[in-house]
Amino acid sequence: MPETLPDGRRLILASTSPFRRELLARLGLPFSTQAPDADESRQSGEDAPALVARLAELKARAVARHEPAALIIGSDQAAALDGAIIGKPGDHERATMQLRRASGRTVIFYTGLCLLDSASGQCQVTVEPFRVVFRPLTVEMIDRYLRREQPYQCAGGFKSEELGIALFERLEGDDPTSLIGLPLIRLTRMLEAAGVAVL
Repeated sequence: MPETLPDGRRLILASTSPFRRELLARLGLPFSTQAPDADESRQSGEDAPALVARLAELKARAVARHEPAALIIGSDQAAALDGAIIGKPGDHERATMQLRRASGRTVIFYTGLCLLDSASGQCQVTVEPFRVVFRPLTVEMIDRYLRREQPYQCAGGFKSEELGIALFERLEGDDPTSLIGLPLIRLTRMLEAAGVAVL
């Protein structure tokens, strides 16, 4: 596959996430990845949708500083329960606490998406919500799941694309890929608005 799009521009994913890379590969477009050098700290009073929109754009702009003629994709995700942001648990104990709180309840995942044309400065930003309704979970179910998958670096403490699907009652949203971290339905439309035909 060539390294550039038919019009000569490069498509760059401002992320080192293997999940986002696998998702973007589904579109069959040539792209590369770069780690964005961006401060991902939450600002005071910032809710989940505002946070992920700002960080998606920040990541794209961080890569754009070194890529003057590229289409750059930035994405960020946060989970919220009762309006409070749930981060990556980091360890077994925190993941257990997160999943116990989520048991029988709905967690909303917000995925920020940015497509930045570094040559023209045109920037498209959106936030895709996706609801995860958890089934009632026992302490034993949670422990067995966490020991098998160890999703400690994943928002919410699970991997929906793997065994984590067994934790759910149902999923509610427009684009299932947004839950994994890169909303391909919306990205396809953004790319088309930037002159890139996916089909």
